[in-house]
Amino acid sequence: MNKPFKLKIPSLIENVRIAESFIDQARDEFNFNDDIYGNIMIAVTESVNNAIIHGNRNDKEKNVHLELDVTEKEISFTIEDEGKGFDFDALPDPTAPENIDKPGGRGIFLMKHLADEVEFSKEGRAITLTFYI
Repeated sequence: MNKPFKLKIPSLIENVRIAESFIDQARDEFNFNDDIYGNIMIAVTESVNNAIIHGNRNDKEKNVHLELDVTEKEISFTIEDEGKGFDFDALPDPTAPENIDKPGGRGIFLMKHLADEVEFSKEGRAITLTFYI
């Protein structure tokens, strides 16, 4: 594949379905198996959700940028918002006893378990989720 696929989504929570269609198109195009598909669908939609809600603060004037890059060995999705970013090294552990009952804080934990690599950049405004194929 020569160039990555790119998509720009306005920050409306219902637009997560656009990201789901993007992932379905990628599966059709690159033929990845069902196990990896499930992990990608959950991790990427969770990340898009976070970008809309936490990154762009549900501001429909701001966009979420989704990029797909595929090599022979891996599929990478980069999700970037237009917010202020955050300190991704200071995230509380959602499995710690004091955080078990909190409603939020599990998304990134989940992404780290579903993707083979998770890398933050741009002061936390961008995340790259890599899946080995």
